[in-house]
Amino acid sequence: MATIRKRNNKYQAQVRLQGQYKSKSFNNIKDAKKWSTHLENKINLGGELETLDKSILLKDLLKRYLKEITPFKKGKVREEQRIKRLIKDNVSRKHLYLIKTKDFVEFKNKRLVSGNRTCRYDLSLLHHLYNVAIKQWNYPILFNPVSNVPKPKCNPPRERRLSDNELKYILNEKFKNPNVIKIIEIALETGMRRSEILNVKREHINDHILYLPDTKNSYPRKIPLTNKAKKILDNCYLPFKISDNAFKLSWKRMIKRSRIQDLHFHDLRHEAISRFFEKNLSIPEVALISGHKDVRQLMRYTHLKLENLVKKI
Repeated sequence: MATIRKRNNKYQAQVRLQGQYKSKSFNNIKDAKKWSTHLENKINLGGELETLDKSILLKDLLKRYLKEITPFKKGKVREEQRIKRLIKDNVSRKHLYLIKTKDFVEFKNKRLVSGNRTCRYDLSLLHHLYNVAIKQWNYPILFNPVSNVPKPKCNPPRERRLSDNELKYILNEKFKNPNVIKIIEIALETGMRRSEILNVKREHINDHILYLPDTKNSYPRKIPLTNKAKKILDNCYLPFKISDNAFKLSWKRMIKRSRIQDLHFHDLRHEAISRFFEKNLSIPEVALISGHKDVRQLMRYTHLKLENLVKKI
C-alpha cells in the first residue's frame, strides 16, 4: 500500500506491501504517484524490495525507545522501570517480523493477573513503541499489531478514606526518619502528591502560598497553606532529606507493622481532597488546590463520609 505525504516542500512516497517497504522523495506529486505505482506492480509480480531485518527482536526496539524517547517524558523514571520489565518478558524475545496481534493478546491475558491498570499501561506503551518505529524510525513494518488488542478497562476509582483509628496510629508512629511524618502531614493538609512534596524548596513559599513549578500534568500551580502546613514547612529543612525510594520503604514498613489493610500513600490525596469538600469549599476552589483541569477527574478523588452527610441533613 502506498502513502504520499508532503515534507519540507517535497513529496515523500512510501510503499508497504506484502512485508516489503521502500520510500523516496520527489519534487512533485505526479512523479511520486508514478514511482509508487511502479513499485506496487513490481511487488505484485514477485519482485523484492527492502525487507525487515529478520534478526531484530522486540527488545531491540524497546532498548532504542528507552534511550531515545523515554528520557524526554514527564514520567521517565516509572516508564524506565516498565520498559526494563518488558524487556525481560517472553514476548520481547520474539523476532519483530514474526510478531502478530495474537502474541500481544496472549501477553495481555498474562498481564491481567497484575491488574487491569498495569496491563493497560503496558499495552499503551507497546502501541506507541510501534507507532514510533513506523513513523519516526521508518522500520518496514506494515501495521501496528497492538492496534487490534482491546485495552482492558481500568479498575474502579479507589474510595479509600482513613478511619480515625488509622489516622491516630499513623500520626503517632515513631519513624526513624522524622521527615516521613512531616511529609504525611503535609499530604493530609494540602492534597499534594509525594513527588511534589519531596521537591518543595524554601524559595517556593511566600507567606501562606506555596508555588509548585513542576507538577504531574506539567502545569505549575499555587497552593494555599493551612496554619499547620505552614508551621511544618517553616520548621524543617527543605527540600526534605529523604529519597523517594526511602520514603516508600518507610511507608511499607509502617503499613506492615500496623496491619492497616489496603492503604496507599496516594490515598492521602483522596483524603485531603474529600476533606476540602467537607469544609464546604467549592469545586473551583478545590480544583485550584488539587490542580485538576477536568471536574470529572476531580470527582473521582472525592468520597465524602456518609456520617458527615447525615449530620448535615
